[in-house]
This record gives sequence, C-alpha cells and structure tokens, in this order.
Amino acid sequence: MATHTILIVEDDPAIADSVAYHLGRAGHRTLMAADGGTGLRLFKRERPDLVVLDLMLPQLDGWRFTEEVRGEDPDVPIIMCSARTSEHDRVHGLEIGADDYLIKPFSMKELVARVGAQLRRRDKERARAADGPIEAAGLVIDPDQVQAFADGRSVGLTAREFEVLLVLAKADGRPLARNKIYREAWGYEMMAGDRSVDVFVRKVRQKLRAAIPDTDFIITHYGVGYRFDPGGTGGD
Repeated sequence: MATHTILIVEDDPAIADSVAYHLGRAGHRTLMAADGGTGLRLFKRERPDLVVLDLMLPQLDGWRFTEEVRGEDPDVPIIMCSARTSEHDRVHGLEIGADDYLIKPFSMKELVARVGAQLRRRDKERARAADGPIEAAGLVIDPDQVQAFADGRSVGLTAREFEVLLVLAKADGRPLARNKIYREAWGYEMMAGDRSVDVFVRKVRQKLRAAIPDTDFIITHYGVGYRFDPGGTGGD
C-alpha cells in the first residue's frame, strides 16, 4: 500500500522512470510530468505529499514552478534535482522555496533516503502538535499549525523555515552548531560546504524582523552556529 504520493517533474524519461521505479519500490505512489506546466496542473489537482523537481524544464522551468507551488502550498517538501552545480544555483533554489537540492547524477538510494527524511519530518510535525506552542517576546511558535505568529498574524514561514526556527527555540537558549540544526531539521547529515542552514536562518530572520522589528530572535554564536535568544544581541 502506498504511503505517500510523490510528484516527479522531469523531462528526461530515463531519469523519470528510474526515480519512479525506486520510489515505487520504497512504497510510494508516483505521478510523473515531463514539463513544468503539466507538473503544476498535476500538483493542483492531486496535492502530492512531496515533489521531486528538475530545473531545466519545457513550458515552465523549475524556478518558476517552485514559486507557483509556494504560492499554493508553503509546506509541501520540494527536492530540486539538477545538473547545475554552482553555489549560486543551490542557494537560489533554497531561497525561493526548495527544501533540498541534489546534483545530477545522483544515487537513487540517496534520493529515496532524502525523500524518506522529508516525509518523516512532515509526519513528525503533525504528531508534534500535542507539544503545544512556544511563546517568546510576542512571538508564538505553534507546532500544531506549523507556523509562527505575531499579534495573531502569521509570520509566513514555510515548513522548512518553521522547522529551523523550532529546532532553535526548543534548545532553550543553547547555541547549536550548523550540523546539529541540519540534522534535526532535515533528518540526515549535512554535507561539507552545504550552506542550507545559513540560507534558512537568514530567511527566518527576515520574516521575524518584518513581523517584530525591535527584537532579534536568532543570534549568531560565532565559532559555533546559532541560538534562539529573544532580546539578545549579535544578530546579523
């Protein structure tokens, strides 16, 4: 019985078939689209649990596809898969809403593992609702809604941004190393040179400062990583 529905948006039939085969063996139901336009229509109709996305697509490229999906659903995990290897492309993909970025060619075993980690994170978020919200300096971090609120208004965090914030907030002011934040928020080990934590911390900071301008919630702990310390100093 399929555990989750995965949308594969990939214009190379060999890659798409291989991804679908391996995800199917892992117990998932798969949907396939060979261009971004068809992929977006499938997404809106089927509401999959996760998207595996190529970047260089006909009709609608992966960048625009991600922006469109994030306008529809801020929480669904998106794993970008691309032959584009530059740091700029990886960071840009994360900035616009991807949760993970795999460089082609990649191991199907690694892809299945990353898909599983993303789905476990989402399931854990739903189960964690009983933990109750965390309140600090006018901010309410609510696991039930996978969102943070200021004066009752949503801060507008994506699911991954929320996860990074929650990992830091639950540390009770202790500084956390980037690799620990990554392990807790992504569900697997951070690769050398990966800047995902820095990208997501920057995005969370921007949204929190827009909502509550006079408070720095996430502080850089130089030589270590970051800590959650409302009213502290040292943010950047």
